[in-house]
Amino acid sequence: MAHLSLSLARVRSWRPAPTTLRRTFLGALVANAGIVVTGGAVRLSASGLGCPTVPRCTDTSMVVTREMGVHGFIEFGNRMLTFVLTAAVVAATVTAWRAGRRDLTRLAGVLVLGIVAQAVLGAVTVLTGLNPVTVMGHFLLSMVLIAVATYAYEVSRGSRTTRELVVRREVRAGARLLSVVTAAVLVLGTVVTGTGPHSGDANATHRLPFDLESVAQLHADLVFLLVGLAVGVLLALRATGAPAEAVRRSTVALAVVLAQGVVGYAQYLTDLPVLLVGVHVLGATLVWIAALRVLLATTVRVAGPPGELAPRTAEPASLVVPAA
Repeated sequence: MAHLSLSLARVRSWRPAPTTLRRTFLGALVANAGIVVTGGAVRLSASGLGCPTVPRCTDTSMVVTREMGVHGFIEFGNRMLTFVLTAAVVAATVTAWRAGRRDLTRLAGVLVLGIVAQAVLGAVTVLTGLNPVTVMGHFLLSMVLIAVATYAYEVSRGSRTTRELVVRREVRAGARLLSVVTAAVLVLGTVVTGTGPHSGDANATHRLPFDLESVAQLHADLVFLLVGLAVGVLLALRATGAPAEAVRRSTVALAVVLAQGVVGYAQYLTDLPVLLVGVHVLGATLVWIAALRVLLATTVRVAGPPGELAPRTAEPASLVVPAA
C-alpha cells in the first residue's frame, strides 16, 4: 500500500520537461499527418468499403475476417490506426496539463474533438458508399486538424508567452496569402480527386459531375500562383533581413511546393498511377505544413505575462529597407 501511495504521489508531482512537451506535440502532428497518408492508401487500393459498415466491420463481426480479403484488412487496419492517433493526442493533452500549459491543453482538446468528428464523418462516408463530397470533407477536416497540430507544436517549443512581429507587415501579409492559396489548392485538389477515377471502391460509380481535364487544369493554374507566391515570400524575407529561421522555412516551403508540382504533372501525364497519386497525397500534407510554418515564423514568442496577447508593434527597425 505504501508503494502504491508513493507511485501515485510521483504521478501527481510529475512535471514534463520542455523536450518531452515538444516531442508529444510533434507526435500528435506526425500522427495526424500519417493517418491522412494511410487513408489515401485505403482509397487508392480500392479498399474504402473493405469494411462495408460501421462501427462493425461487417454486419456480424466487429473485426475483419479472412473472408473479407485484403481490402478488408487494409480498411480495418486504417480504422485501428485511429487508436494510435488518439493515443498520441491524449499523450499531448496529459503532458500539457501536467506542465500547467492551459494554452496547449485547449489546443489538444480541439484535436480530441477533431478525432471524434472524423470518426463520425468517416462513418457517414462509409454508409453513403464513399460519396465524393463526404470523402472531400473527410480529407479537408484532416487538414484543419493538421493546422491545429502544427500551431500547437510551434507553441510547445517555447514557454507560455506573448508573440511579437519579427518581419515587415507586408511580408507577413504575403505569408498569410501563401497559406490561404495553399488551402485553396487543397480544396480544389479534392475536387479533382472527387472527379477522377480513384473513388476508393472498384464498384463505385458516383463521381463529381465535372470534366476532369478542366478541373485539373484549374488546379494546375492555382499551383502556378502558389509557386509564384512561395518565390515572392522567400525573396521578400531575404530582402528585408528577416530572421534566418523564417528564411529557412520559406526555402523549405518553396522546395516542397516545386516537388509537389512535379509529382502532380507526372501523375496527370501518366494517367494517375496509384503510386504517384499516393505520393501526391503525402506531398499535399507536407506543403500545407510547410506553408503554415512560414506564417508562424513571422512572429516570435517572447517573455510576457501568461494569457496576454502582445500589443501590435511597429515595424522592427532592422527590417526596414532604406529608400533608394
